Amino acid sequence: MATTKKIASKKHTINDDHIITLYMNSVLENNQRPKNVFQFCKENAIEEADFYSFFGSFSAVKQAIWAKFFENAIASIEKDENYSTYTDKNKLLTLFFTLFEILTLNRSYVLFSLQENNDGLKNLKDLKQFRSLFKTFITEIIEENPSESFVKLEKITKPVFSEGAWIQFLFILKFWMDDTSKSFEKTDIVIEKSVNTVVDLLNTKPLESLFDLGKFLWKERKM
Repeated sequence: MATTKKIASKKHTINDDHIITLYMNSVLENNQRPKNVFQFCKENAIEEADFYSFFGSFSAVKQAIWAKFFENAIASIEKDENYSTYTDKNKLLTLFFTLFEILTLNRSYVLFSLQENNDGLKNLKDLKQFRSLFKTFITEIIEENPSESFVKLEKITKPVFSEGAWIQFLFILKFWMDDTSKSFEKTDIVIEKSVNTVVDLLNTKPLESLFDLGKFLWKERKM
């Protein structure tokens, strides 16, 4: 009696990362987000119940994608054994450079995400979890090794500084979205100059850095 050999089909483990990958691929391949969860699951051969066991909606998926960007950046940073010895300035530089390296790897999706509703940075619902993780991390930097100047400036609180760093990130993000330079080298310049400005604000000597940053941005505007 002849026997037939069963060929096992290759199956992906259904988890949040797999669903996120499917969602991002769907968006990039179709240049639009999926119409509904039913259609998305059918096209990707997964059960609706599996989708809803991880996400309640596409909105939750979109927020999770940005949160993953941040978590991946932190995971990369933590591989550096010397990171804990860095100054506040170098910690901020490392954070921003790492974040934008990851965003650049996912630039097509990031641009779609931010331009989906033609609102650009006016609509930041997708960045809600990202923003929370970002501000928490900035606060931890301050708490780990508060500078003498920070302690002296009683009016500057941790929430104010973390919010300022968030606004700084959005400013750089907008510049990066419009940057057409090779390897986004102009964005790297803006990161360095803007981080210098924020650190100098804590050292109560911001004018020189603000002037330097302003000259660079004015030059870019005229080009």
